[in-house]
Amino acid sequence: MFERMEFMGARSSYGEAGVVLLGAPMDWTTSFRAGARHAPPAVRLVSQGLEEYSPYLDRDLGQCLFHDAGDLALPPGDVPASLRNIADAAGRIIGDGKFPLLLGGEHLVTLPAVERAASRYPGLTVVHLDAHADLADDYMGLPLSHATVMRRVSELVGDGNVFQFGVRSCTRPEVEYARRHTRLAGPGLGALIPSLEENLPHLKDRPVYVTLDIDVVDPAFAPGTGTAEPGGCTSRDVLTAVHLLGSLHLVGFDLVEVCPPYDQSQRTALLAAEIVREVVLSRR
Repeated sequence: MFERMEFMGARSSYGEAGVVLLGAPMDWTTSFRAGARHAPPAVRLVSQGLEEYSPYLDRDLGQCLFHDAGDLALPPGDVPASLRNIADAAGRIIGDGKFPLLLGGEHLVTLPAVERAASRYPGLTVVHLDAHADLADDYMGLPLSHATVMRRVSELVGDGNVFQFGVRSCTRPEVEYARRHTRLAGPGLGALIPSLEENLPHLKDRPVYVTLDIDVVDPAFAPGTGTAEPGGCTSRDVLTAVHLLGSLHLVGFDLVEVCPPYDQSQRTALLAAEIVREVVLSRR
């Protein structure tokens, strides 16, 4: 019998935990390079090589009530059933008054988690960190895809309640949609932190769900992703973004699109593991 590996520092039981890590190993709608379903165990594995202490925050995971719930068993290729399973699991965590930290998987796993968060927290705002706008109405005729996820999220939470940062790849129709319905910051190109700092006052006192696609980071720092896009932020920038967001009333967080088959150096998984640590420690 094999022992299930847990994320470093996740020593608390579910009942006592305030933060619950949950793997959503799904990549059924990936449009370019598949393999994001392998991310949760890969991120857990490399987390063992990091320290539990954050020198940025002067805190360590031993000070937190943090539980790793493992990975969901999702039916391969069945998008509706997989989304229902994710929604049920996220709904339980949120319903129990805990903070869900979802580890994808492709970006579509965000949608059911946001659905459950929106039902619990009226006026939910979503902060979206990504290289791509993900605002297509459909992708090759499919309304549910990692390329359409933020369009569905925007429709769910309402106009002006999705804040998008780091986007540097989109279509003209996506930009036109964003101008009417979301708050899309200017092109990434190193502007992630100034854009985020400028918008923090608009996010204060709101319940905020954060979705972070690892490809918001430049592929020089995070090559292991399905649709890498040059011109992104540094790994230090994305950690700073996590720290800034930690000052808000966060009610959920997901980290998606790490793709281990294209991460031979494991540096993308390592960055993801460090982001998870900083998310847990940044919560107030």
